[in-house]
Amino acid sequence: MTEAHPLLYCVTESPVGPILLAGDGERLHRIAFSTGRRPFGPEAGWARDDTAFAEARRQLATYFAGGLTRFDLPYALSGTDFRQRVWRALATIPHGETRSYGWLARAIGDPKAVRAVGAANGANPLPILLPCHRVIGADGSLTGFGGGIETKRALLDLEGARSHRPEQPSLL
Repeated sequence: MTEAHPLLYCVTESPVGPILLAGDGERLHRIAFSTGRRPFGPEAGWARDDTAFAEARRQLATYFAGGLTRFDLPYALSGTDFRQRVWRALATIPHGETRSYGWLARAIGDPKAVRAVGAANGANPLPILLPCHRVIGADGSLTGFGGGIETKRALLDLEGARSHRPEQPSLL
């Protein structure tokens, strides 16, 4: 965006903590969790607008209440062609289901690019909307997520996804 048209942002509450939404007023460009390892907050030059993204906030609230399985929001992606292919493939993973990084690599037609797919997944600017939380390790383990593993687990539990491996059982 140019300085004349900065990205707008707002912060909305959710059961997994505050979520930042940013975009150009028409399309979402970024969703960020306060629970992750990445810095949480606006970038320099962004303008706060607490009335922005009313439809996105409504759909997120409905999702967290268990009443929405697919988002219908305009968004803009900025990234390499490879990353955009990965991010678009994320949108094909059904609500309540999980897929492996290997599956995602095959889905974009590049079965040997599992590590690159993982990196693209980690750079997803629109988690939940492009559901990178539904991607798990080949063994069913919960692997990295920008919002943190606990948030990933909470989202999968909310969706009823039961194919992820449980925590290591106690030996006692």
